[in-house]
Amino acid sequence: MPTPTYTVAVQRDFVAQHFLVGGDWGAENFKHSHHYVVELQLEGDRLDQHGYLVDIVDIERHLNALVAHYRDQTLNDLPEFAGLNPSIEHFSRLLVHSLAERLPAGTLTALTIKLWENEIAWAACRLPLR
Repeated sequence: MPTPTYTVAVQRDFVAQHFLVGGDWGAENFKHSHHYVVELQLEGDRLDQHGYLVDIVDIERHLNALVAHYRDQTLNDLPEFAGLNPSIEHFSRLLVHSLAERLPAGTLTALTIKLWENEIAWAACRLPLR
């Protein structure tokens, strides 16, 4: 029998500002806001002793702290974006690595961040953990 894979996801939203650099993207080159929606997906092939992949309360606590760090900030001004164009691709990678450091990984095989910058555009970054 194949091993099942479990996925748990939690979503949050926040507003932050940025401006794109290194190219001619019209209005995107000027400081503007996005209403971001971040979805954290956790994957694993086994559950803990309580039947959880990871306790959702723990997921929410870590995701809330991370979102609070970015809420109402200008991404370009933050040290983690130094030398980077603050694209949603770069942003999703920074978020997934930060959450991988915060969350217990005993049952997890991968984390994925899906980051929407508006109702039609998103980027995702998946980080295998083993």
